[in-house]
Amino acid sequence: MPLADMMNLRYVKDYFAWLYYQYTLISCCAVLEPWERSMFNTILLTIVGMVVYTAYVFIPIHIRLAWEFFSEIFGDQSTASVSN
Repeated sequence: MPLADMMNLRYVKDYFAWLYYQYTLISCCAVLEPWERSMFNTILLTIVGMVVYTAYVFIPIHIRLAWEFFSEIFGDQSTASVSN
């Protein structure tokens, strides 16, 4: 493995370690006991997972319904201007 690739992997590893450190400081996980930290992270990941799943399932449906609603209100502009 070339030296440049090893440096890039080390940089990425250090960057993710820095991001995790920032997360623990911002969320005050640094002052929790290990079992409290694992419970907090589990609950947080569960909530984030449910939000992502809900967005994946329901947002396309709402966008389609909004598109149909506004298309019905404003009509198809390209065919209306040609027929006049």
